[in-house]
Order: sequence, then structure tokens, then C-alpha cells
Amino acid sequence: MTTANRSPARSAEFWRKLKEEMVKAAPELGIDKIGVASADPFAELKERLLRHRELGRESGFEEPDLDKRTNPALLFDEPKSIIAIAVAYPSKLHNPPVSEPGRRRGILSRSAWGEDYHHVLNRRLERLAAWLAERVPEARGASMVDTGALSDRAVAERAGIGWSGKNTMILTREWGSWVYLGEMITNLPLPPDTPAEEGCGDCTLCIDACPTGALVGPGELDAQKCVSFQTQTKGIVSDEMMLKIGNRLYGCDTCQIVCPANRGKDARHHAELLPDAETAKPLLRPLLAMGNREFKEKFGASAAAWRGRKPIQRNALIGLGNFRDASSVPDIVRVLREDPRYELRATAAWALGRIGGVDAEAALREAAVSDADDRVKEAAERALARLREGDSGGEAKRRRPAKPKTPVRQ
Repeated sequence: MTTANRSPARSAEFWRKLKEEMVKAAPELGIDKIGVASADPFAELKERLLRHRELGRESGFEEPDLDKRTNPALLFDEPKSIIAIAVAYPSKLHNPPVSEPGRRRGILSRSAWGEDYHHVLNRRLERLAAWLAERVPEARGASMVDTGALSDRAVAERAGIGWSGKNTMILTREWGSWVYLGEMITNLPLPPDTPAEEGCGDCTLCIDACPTGALVGPGELDAQKCVSFQTQTKGIVSDEMMLKIGNRLYGCDTCQIVCPANRGKDARHHAELLPDAETAKPLLRPLLAMGNREFKEKFGASAAAWRGRKPIQRNALIGLGNFRDASSVPDIVRVLREDPRYELRATAAWALGRIGGVDAEAALREAAVSDADDRVKEAAERALARLREGDSGGEAKRRRPAKPKTPVRQ
């Protein structure tokens, strides 16, 4: 949006009509819902964020300066209002490929289907900025999507886009929580909307279904326990967490899948957000040998690519281990013996310990003695101990760990 000096005096009626026109224009701008929030500091949010930090529940991906996260005036000179937008995305794969013995598949969360939503929403915000500039030449704005300092959800809640659900998501009447959020801080004194009425009631299905108990209370998330966060980390994941990850390659949708407000919601009117089934639910074994160029070709347009290929490959090993896919043992052994990344070798050891068999055990014994990294040796020794305890069994035995309260395969 263009930068200019102070706006000439305009009446409250002008700004009311401009907002009305903006809301009507939203669909042609590719925006499914639009609202306006005041640019006042988010004082209550700051208190919650302080408590969240004190309890060690941050992910580490957030803006560390809590003042910037809660005070728009620190991000934009003389803010007058914040425009919040929502763009709906699909929740279902139509004719998804089948995961079967020998051809096991992982799953990306719905937020990683289609083109990276950061790019999609930034284009929508650019269109909105141009639309406003045509009508108010001196308009200024600062847009952000997810990676900005402000809390997208706090802005959306204040702007009446939806209510803050017990799963910490913004829930809209029209699209449930299957919406991407973005905002634009502006120098335009647009009249604010009223926050939406809370709609969760007594329902606690999301809290009950969370695989790891990361939803520690209504609207309270311990990010460190969250499966979605753990799939995006780059290090070694705990044995317990690997069981919970199941075959998830990126993200976790469990708390949204079980939500009654999401029932029957499947927005398919934004072409760039429609999923490619083979990308959203890829075969696991080919991922293990995938180089950087091939990874970028397959996943580079997705939001799942932002952390690089290592977390995806590590999670593919976890998925094969949880499936106890005996046919993948040669591929996993190759990772254990040859991959230069200790995180992947340690995860490969865990997966072989889950699958078992003569070849898996031989590779584990070799790694426990000869691997150059003590962390990999320890992982191999733990895997061998599990095998000695009888915690193995291939596809034929169909033995599984204790299931989370929603299916692992989504």
C-alpha cells in the first residue's frame, strides 16, 4: 500500500460506507470473510502469553518480543484499525490413494495442501491494499500472514471473523476452522466489528482427542507436546512422541477433524489451494532417498517445505516404523548405515526396532557398535532391547501401539 501524509478530514459516514463496500468486494478479491478490529493493544493476550511463557509452553517459532506481539503501534506508525481476512481451504481428499502393505503412505496436514498459504494470502492482501488505495490514495498498511509479529487469531477474534475454540483455532460459522488468517494494520479509521459469540458450549471433543494431551485446557495449548509442532522440529524425537506421530509427515489435524463445527465443511473454490493427492498423501519409502532438488520439485510449493526435507524424511521413517512395514527394512537399513545426518540414523534405528526381523536386528547390532555418533548407538541399543523384549512384529502380525483417540491414518 502506498505511503502518504495524513488523511484529509473525512466523516464517519465515509468510513462506514468504505467498510461496507470492502466487505461486499471481498469475494472478488478472493477473500471469504473480512472484518475490522481496533488497533488497541491486546492487553489480555499479553497476560496470557506471559503465563504461557512462564509455563514453558511456547514452540519457539513465535515472535519473542511480547510487546510487539500485542501492541500494533510498535509495528506501524499511528495505526487506526486492523483489517482481518479469512480464506477457506479444503478438508477432504477426493479419491485419495490407498495406503497398503508394501506401499505405505504418510499424510500432510490440510494446512499444507495446495500452494503455500503464506503466498496465497499475501496476494489477497495485496489485492485488498490496491482496492483501498484506489479509494483512499493516502492509505497506508502493513500486512502479515502467520509469520508476522501479531497473533492472527487474536486479531481475527477481535474482528468478528470467528470465535476462539477450545482447540485454540478460530472457528467460523461458514467454514469452521478450515480457514487461513491474515491481517493488515492500517491508518484508516474503519469502524470495528463485534467479536463473534462463542460457539463451543460444553463440547470438549478436541481436548479429549488430542493424541498427546497438548490441549491442557480450553483454549490452552502446550506447544512442546503438540504433534504438529513435533513434526516440524529437526532433531531426534522421543520414542513416546514417535508413537504418537503415527504416519503424519507434517502437522496434525486431529483436534479439527473431531470438531462438530467442521462437520461437512470442505471449501474447494480456490484453485491454488486444491490438493494434489500424491503430494498430500505420498508414499513413504521414496521419501527416504529423496534429494534436495526432488524434494523442492515435489513439496517446494507447499507450506510443508519451510523446514526443509530433514523433518519430512525423519517423519517418513517414523511412519514406516509405526506401520511395521517389513518391505521397507532395506531402505531403512540404508539410512542407518549411510545417511550423514545422525537424527535420521537414530530414527532409522527406532523404526527397525519396531519392525524387527533378522536383517533389522543385524543392522542394529552393527550400528550399536560402529556408528560414529553416541546418540545413534544409544538408539540402536534401545531398539535391540525392545526386540529382546518381544516388541516387534511385521505386517503379518498387525500389532500396533496404543492408538490415539483418533485414527493415525487420516
